[in-house]
Amino acid sequence: MTNKFTQTDDNSQKAAARNDGGFFSGARDWMAKDGASCRSLYVHVPFCERKCNYCAFESAPPRAGGFELYLASLKKELALRRAELGRLTLGTCYIGGGTPTALPPLAWDELIETLEEFFDFVPEAEVTVEANPNSLRAEHLLAWREWRVTRVSVGVQSFDGAELEMMGRLHGAAQAHEALSAALAAGFAVSADFIFGLPHQSLENWARTLREAVRCGLSHISLYQLSLEEGTPWGNLPREILPDGYAQYRWAQWYLPRHGYEQYEIANFARAGRESRHNLNYWRDGEYLGIGPGAASYINGARMKNSGLLREYAAALDAGRLPIRESETLDAEARGREAAVLALRTAAGIERAEFAREYGAAALSRVERIMGGFQKNLYESDERGIRLTKSGMRVANLIWEELV
Repeated sequence: MTNKFTQTDDNSQKAAARNDGGFFSGARDWMAKDGASCRSLYVHVPFCERKCNYCAFESAPPRAGGFELYLASLKKELALRRAELGRLTLGTCYIGGGTPTALPPLAWDELIETLEEFFDFVPEAEVTVEANPNSLRAEHLLAWREWRVTRVSVGVQSFDGAELEMMGRLHGAAQAHEALSAALAAGFAVSADFIFGLPHQSLENWARTLREAVRCGLSHISLYQLSLEEGTPWGNLPREILPDGYAQYRWAQWYLPRHGYEQYEIANFARAGRESRHNLNYWRDGEYLGIGPGAASYINGARMKNSGLLREYAAALDAGRLPIRESETLDAEARGREAAVLALRTAAGIERAEFAREYGAAALSRVERIMGGFQKNLYESDERGIRLTKSGMRVANLIWEELV
């Protein structure tokens, strides 16, 4: 993805139920209400008991006083943001990490009080929390149930014990099942993340993990291909030990829809009505506020990213300034290019009339010209819009390289 600041789940972050306008049903309703245009909040919890071998996200083990410093600093950041933006009313809130379940129950109580102090929520707000199987506790689920959490996203990654151990995960397959069962029993919509393209991972093992996921009764499944990131323990692994991710991804595209999970975005599959509205906002070029160390924001055409180190983040706030480490303001042409890539991540794709209205007829013509150079089986184009086919999604990186 072109935007180096966007978090997806959110790792992004992040069903293909298109309405006649090309947008997902309900995805715009809460964004169109009166008030500030920024209606999505991302909260980054920077703590992890231990980094996994592939992980390049902003996180570190908690140190003495770390939870207290984080929560006090978060309040200072929110006070500065409220002075700038006013009191926001949220349609979505996503609490990710790191590992949000690394926060003990008392810290969760304070975090919830802080969010209620600084924000209003629409009645139908979608509130998601990430959880790891090894640190999810009954007390977490109770606190979330008594607050306003609607979704829990569990970092399972695999149901194969050897794969989990190889990745450096702190849970086994049985603990993953227990965490998913507990979240479902508590009444949440439950999503789970899985990684394919692991070293020496066979197609049979990958298929076994997805079959297990379907049997769990999840409402949402996210799939991510392993990326070898510089500075991680796996950063220098030889590429030849990685399997053919294309075949594994294609199998998922075939299998999951046959069991009620429609692909509504490159990496995401959901049962009807269970799409992640928070991530849809990212992919529709919507504004969002990110708070916490390493969090990214997109407000008034500017992208900003906070310092990822807790003590640097806290020191900036102690000095009375926002802890922004890097920022950029996109010009009209760059916004159009990025919006095209983001929209083509989704099954809905680009809606012609709205895209031209927002980014200009020239930006739409450029997309049409570039897409016309690709094989016809990779995309669909009609008077309403342009969207990738399943075949196109398998080679999306090649398409995006041309669009940017």
